[in-house]
Amino acid sequence: MTTKDAVLAFLEKDRGRFVSGPELAEKLSLSRTAVWKAIRALEAEGHEITAVKNKGYRLETGSDRLSAAGISACLPEKHRTCAIHFFETTDSTNTQAKRLALEGAPHGTIVAASEQTAGRGRSGKAFFSPDTGLYVTVILKPPAGMPDPQKITIAAAVAVCRAVEAQTALKPQIKWVNDVYLDGKKVCGILTEAVTDLESGGIDSIVVGIGVNCAIPAERIPKELVGIVGSLNAEGLSRSRLAADIAAFVLDAFDDLDAPALIDDYRRRSFLFGKEIGFKRNGEALNGTVTGISDAGNLLVRLGSGETLSLSSGEVTIGKL
Repeated sequence: MTTKDAVLAFLEKDRGRFVSGPELAEKLSLSRTAVWKAIRALEAEGHEITAVKNKGYRLETGSDRLSAAGISACLPEKHRTCAIHFFETTDSTNTQAKRLALEGAPHGTIVAASEQTAGRGRSGKAFFSPDTGLYVTVILKPPAGMPDPQKITIAAAVAVCRAVEAQTALKPQIKWVNDVYLDGKKVCGILTEAVTDLESGGIDSIVVGIGVNCAIPAERIPKELVGIVGSLNAEGLSRSRLAADIAAFVLDAFDDLDAPALIDDYRRRSFLFGKEIGFKRNGEALNGTVTGISDAGNLLVRLGSGETLSLSSGEVTIGKL
């Protein structure tokens, strides 16, 4: 870690509080001149740092410059050794993570970016990824066998909701199976993909990609997405802390994907219960009413005939098709 990153990590842990120059120098084993130079370098990168004589330096709560050092500082101690690969701009964090996984990146590796130029959603659909968002992918290494990918997606959706709630007063909800909504608009998409070992043909890794719309001005939303895509727009939101909280929860949940608390949390945040939805099965358009979510994460839908279907995959539309 560079001197600049070490100073940023220290300030990030005490965001909003003044830390004196001597304290920074002592804790990080640096000279006060080195601390001052690091502060100037961070300011030049866009970090909002206030310096007051006899008080020290303070990373402002409104400063939201995403960085590897900031993410690392916000990770719980048990995940602090996770490798972090950060990009201001990249094609796709999932694409980068899959490449790293094939090169031997370990379990818990985190890939994060402020902007994606080729973000992807399910079925290869383009994912709107402006530079005011958070795009984070976590590499998971299954210990034995392939875990249910739907449960990993469920864990990721719950992780996003918990992370947002930890920092803000917002109450995001989940639209089965992989979207997070706020005030009726999509603010987050999740893409879980497997990485195959070309020699053995088995599953080597799983990459969990999460894209969050953090602060998108209305005028930047493409016309075709107006009324569909929303943004958190929460004052004081730290993308570094959001990334760290999301990654940490995904890693913790991966150790016990069958925990009853996980699916209960997912159910509690779902906003589809009791709603009429449309979907396709074997090319046939069907409509029904959502009655619940099974322990496996399947969507339970009652058709007009009285038959109940258990959907394990696919996309649903609120309202009739």
